[in-house]
Amino acid sequence: MRNLNYELKQLCRRNRDGSYATQRDRERVLDLVANQLHELGYRHLAAASLRPKHVEGLVERWQAEGLAVGTIKNRMAELRWWAEKIGKQNVIARDNDHYGIGNRQYVTNVSKARQLTGGELTRITDPYTAMSLRLQAAFGLRRGESIKIRPEWADRGDRLALKDTWTKGGRPREIPIRNSEQRQVLDEAKALAGRGSLIPAERSYVEQLRRFEYQCAAAGAHRIHGHRHQYAQTRYRELTGWPAPAAGGPRSRDLTPSQREADREARLTISEELGHEREQITAVYLGR
Repeated sequence: MRNLNYELKQLCRRNRDGSYATQRDRERVLDLVANQLHELGYRHLAAASLRPKHVEGLVERWQAEGLAVGTIKNRMAELRWWAEKIGKQNVIARDNDHYGIGNRQYVTNVSKARQLTGGELTRITDPYTAMSLRLQAAFGLRRGESIKIRPEWADRGDRLALKDTWTKGGRPREIPIRNSEQRQVLDEAKALAGRGSLIPAERSYVEQLRRFEYQCAAAGAHRIHGHRHQYAQTRYRELTGWPAPAAGGPRSRDLTPSQREADREARLTISEELGHEREQITAVYLGR
């Protein structure tokens, strides 16, 4: 058992607030939270280590998974319980609206797409971080994927291949290389990384992840998950010929039968390219 899992379990055992069912559910949620923080790259946390970036990372993940608002609110309640017990109530915003929780707009027609700007890149001093950001924007990669990737191995000519050890859930996938901009970014990534990854030889993954986070914060590059939203919306327009609902395009009820079929096929394709198992998750990126 990892340290965080163990410490949260002990925290629950020492603070038996609520009914037996409430205590049981709390312990289950916090064990899940510890596992997901580990998957997000936070490998050596203790119960007292909770910080705003951890909360934001979890919420972003839950929203991307398309969880019901009620489920996310319940998990936020347990995070607040955790924060209170360690004396860090201010780590979590008091209002769920701060995180975009409270209604279903984040899975309907409010766009979270975000383009990577040249101004942000010029403020990034670490070339590996800058290249990871560029790969995220070009191929819709997750943060961890854009750091672990070995560009030379991944380049298959007309597609980018991602190993199971780089991806969330251990699911390998392929992403088409569709344009000259993607080709240029990938070639520059290969030149930087050589035969290795976008983790410098002298650093571990966790060390590079911390460096990435620091560099993005210092450069004002926030909410980088929006690069995946931008990728998804760009692909949707390419595949269907019209913008996604979140980008101002027509809603499902306004589509003709043939357009609905094109919409469904596009969402299936985008879901695969983003590394999701369910087509429904594309509503988070594209709207309904």
